[in-house]
Amino acid sequence: MSRAPRLHPDGLTRCPWPGEDPLYVAYHDTEWGVPEYDDRALYEKLILDGFQAGLSWITILRKRDNFRKAFDDFQPEKIARYNAKKVHALMNDAGIVRNRAKIDGAILSAKSYLDIMEKGPGFSKLLWDFMDGRPKVNNFKTTASVPASTPLSVQISKELSSRGFKFVGPTIVYAFMQATGMVNDHLVDCHCHASCGKTQRKPRLKVK
Repeated sequence: MSRAPRLHPDGLTRCPWPGEDPLYVAYHDTEWGVPEYDDRALYEKLILDGFQAGLSWITILRKRDNFRKAFDDFQPEKIARYNAKKVHALMNDAGIVRNRAKIDGAILSAKSYLDIMEKGPGFSKLLWDFMDGRPKVNNFKTTASVPASTPLSVQISKELSSRGFKFVGPTIVYAFMQATGMVNDHLVDCHCHASCGKTQRKPRLKVK
């Protein structure tokens, strides 16, 4: 189905996927497609995109604060040390997606992340070097034109897999690239298309 941008009651035209959900609209306007260069924030988003596999993003978005509390604010140095007792607690946490393979994958990915941070080149640099440090701006008119994966997402997927990351298939990686502004896939008539690459991400307060 070819879905074009929608005019919202506030007078702004947006991509059709957030619908009228205030949480989803806010995410669309302030986060999705805005370039992210922070190493830890990139790890968090990659893990959440892995948890999304087979689900809708709004499901994860509604549980994001619960995920942050459950996973120690996605601090890889803590997650890498999770033991069987912690995994058991996560599997009994109704506030998150309770999937053993994905929980184990987050732990293995944290270890891989720390390896990249300690031995180089750093997680953000590893990812953004694929883009020569700059977002790729696309000019799609409908959601039907937006790909599920690209040759570049396949390349990044292979690189991450080779380093021990889990749940980093080409489709998950492309969704991650869209969300973190590595590519700008806001539809060309969406009000965010021209601005998201210039928007500065606001540092968020850590979960206590």
